[in-house]
Amino acid sequence: MMFWSKLLKPYLVAVVLVAFLATSSAAALDYVLFESGPVRPVAASADGSTLYVANIPDNRLEIFDVSDNGLVLVDSVPVGMEPVAVAVAPDGDVWVVNHMSDSVSIVDPTLSPPRVIKTLLVGDEPRDIVFAGTGGTRAFISTAHRGQQRTDASIAGVIGAGDPQLSTQSIPRADVWVFEATALGNTFGGTPLRILSFFSDTPRALAVSPDGDTVYVAAFHSGNQTTIIPEVTVCDGFDTALPCNSPGFGGTPGNVVPGGLPGPSDNAAGAPAPETGLIVRFDNATGEWHDQLGRDWGPAIPFNLPDHDVFGFDANNLDDTPANVEEFDHVGTILFNMVVNPVSGKILVSNTESPNEVRFEGPGVHGGSTVQGRLSEARITVLTDGVSNTVEPRHLNKHLNYSLLQENLDPNAKQHSLATPLEMVISSTGTLYVAAFGSGRIGVFNASAIENDTFDPTVDSANYIDVGGGPAGMTLDESRNRLYLLERFENEMAVIDLATNATMQVVALSNPEPVSVLDGRPFLYDAALTSGNGEASCSSCHVFGDNDNLAWDLGNPDDVVTVNLQPGPASPPAPFVIPPGADDFHPMKGPMTTQTLRGMSTHGALHWRGD
Repeated sequence: MMFWSKLLKPYLVAVVLVAFLATSSAAALDYVLFESGPVRPVAASADGSTLYVANIPDNRLEIFDVSDNGLVLVDSVPVGMEPVAVAVAPDGDVWVVNHMSDSVSIVDPTLSPPRVIKTLLVGDEPRDIVFAGTGGTRAFISTAHRGQQRTDASIAGVIGAGDPQLSTQSIPRADVWVFEATALGNTFGGTPLRILSFFSDTPRALAVSPDGDTVYVAAFHSGNQTTIIPEVTVCDGFDTALPCNSPGFGGTPGNVVPGGLPGPSDNAAGAPAPETGLIVRFDNATGEWHDQLGRDWGPAIPFNLPDHDVFGFDANNLDDTPANVEEFDHVGTILFNMVVNPVSGKILVSNTESPNEVRFEGPGVHGGSTVQGRLSEARITVLTDGVSNTVEPRHLNKHLNYSLLQENLDPNAKQHSLATPLEMVISSTGTLYVAAFGSGRIGVFNASAIENDTFDPTVDSANYIDVGGGPAGMTLDESRNRLYLLERFENEMAVIDLATNATMQVVALSNPEPVSVLDGRPFLYDAALTSGNGEASCSSCHVFGDNDNLAWDLGNPDDVVTVNLQPGPASPPAPFVIPPGADDFHPMKGPMTTQTLRGMSTHGALHWRGD
């Protein structure tokens, strides 16, 4: 569940009613906001003379002429719903990934007017696309492993197609659909060469090695090997998470786990804390499930929880997949985008890391711990593909002192911070540009300094580029020393002069979103506006208005017991009875999973208890 600091609480109503409810006009009532996350929304033609941009809210591919004078919008092509990624094929056709339509629109820009010439049907919620393999003619598209298109009779003979086995354990849940651009088949939605599956959750980012022979795919909500111990029960004087006669204890009750919940046993006012669950995290070094006190709860957890995040495979020899897949583990919790450094060959993954095993929000005085100020670490993780694969996280905001509470924060710290790192591009000489979606900035680094962990945010921030809200995707024009950037908050394209870091042009894209959405979006994403250190925002947990697939224990032992004021039945139907004190909201509420912000207009009180 989302952590609301004192600064955020006044904006709660704004987030709920402004950012997600479009009710201010008749036009607003006609618009449905999906808030799909941009992945790779900007691409350039091979000669750099044309720019292609995914207009996410208006379901269009925008086509710009590029010249020394800037950008000129020349065509706008309707595509599928919520286009989030664009790539240019070797023959010049433009492939657009439509997140909500479960499709890819292939646009021929040489026609007059440009238009969609083929629609490929792919798996559920496609997100990214790259071209790789010999000649660069193979298209790789990341999708969720669900039922969409997989069971169609037209692709029944395709390896990897068929029943997604949604309720079967140990089934890979990250799919990559592969098409040969020069031979799409005669079926209505195209015929893929193969549907590849990888053992992780739904994927998002793709990347290609400099030689074009290796494709990398990353899970989106990768997780961090945390789980919940249910409410504990007493067994021979020891608190355990399973009944005393559970097979998990080998028939021997008692000293299997080292104790009950970490303290405190009450709030600061002395109200006894309720029995709740406990979040524990797997320690890969010891093979144990640790709580924040370092105690092992392994006997109470009858499963393992792999953390395979990024996979590399041969783009040319699909028969080797999944047999010869490289795995990179423990890359991050939420993985956004990837890029390969053409100078070093290392893979860079923009991500956030969530310390959800840390208990409580608030000042942390009575509880002894808090996630306040350290809700989400913005990172780039460096992967080295070789004989011995390495995974090395780099904290982009390593200047932050997490030991300081909110009232003691350095007021200058946030000027060096980057939040929600999305797309990255690297110049031919190794300069790395990072779109910090939650900061209104482009981080600028020497890529080798990120790889070697020698960068210094307090120094490098002097080169950060201040741009409009929500920098989402970009491409470099090295011949003109420019950066072309999609700014999602206002849905506009910006041209950045890299000689001065100044914005030399802004071009608004067509946008059906009501003003209430445009005005409310910063309250969800803008970490400079809503956090003390500039690193986290509401979207750190409610990723693109949805969730992070994690549980958090965001009780506050320094807070007081309140009363549930939500409307409800005075007396439930028999045989149910409201127990005494059931209307109390104890501040130590225990672990609860993050809930989506989507659909809140019809889903009643906010979150689990309505508090």
